[in-house]
Amino acid sequence: MACTRTGDDCRCTYTPACTRKGNCCQCVAFHRDRLEATGCMFTPAGEKSYDRSLANLIRDRGITS
Repeated sequence: MACTRTGDDCRCTYTPACTRKGNCCQCVAFHRDRLEATGCMFTPAGEKSYDRSLANLIRDRGITS
């Protein structure tokens, strides 16, 4: 699979520290290996918390069982 940069379409606000910003393939792989979600899966407020845990994603999105 080709991995192309998303550039300005990347919604992650974790900059300038993140070298994966703008590269979805690298970002997804990085967070998947840590059992986390990527910043683009969160609401804007949830993304800014920098807590990428799945528990935080569920809270942020208001998912209930």
